[in-house]
Amino acid sequence: MAKDEIYPMTVEGKQKLEAELEDLRLNQRPQIIERIKIARSYGDLSENSEYESAKNEQSMLESRITTVEHMLQYADVVDNDDVESDMVNVGKKVTFKELPDEDPETYQIVGAAEADPLEGKISNDSPIAKGLLGHKVDDEVVIEIPAGDMKVKIISVE
Repeated sequence: MAKDEIYPMTVEGKQKLEAELEDLRLNQRPQIIERIKIARSYGDLSENSEYESAKNEQSMLESRITTVEHMLQYADVVDNDDVESDMVNVGKKVTFKELPDEDPETYQIVGAAEADPLEGKISNDSPIAKGLLGHKVDDEVVIEIPAGDMKVKIISVE
């Protein structure tokens, strides 16, 4: 992870990460430590699959804790008060339709840490979000996506 990387996120996204970090530290970490302690009591560690499994889980947990701490340390909570109300920005929901006549789609543009396409949240680093950022309602935008260019019209921004 780059030390100077900034993680744009909404207030809700930061709160969600803080809650995850608290859960990782206060609930999951003690549970894994207890599993390791129990597995150690079984004796020979060289052939102890429970011990190996718990140690691997501990390693993944500690890695996630480090990642979340880093993201929170370099979090940039987006404040849309200084952005025009009809301009696409991180934290806003944008509705657009692919031209000439596709159905409208609505996504909230969030930082990479919050992205969840199944919940309608796309990363500001995604090709669609990058193409929409900074544009306004009624703008027609050509977005470069892996499958080729996509022309869209922005219908609304919330």
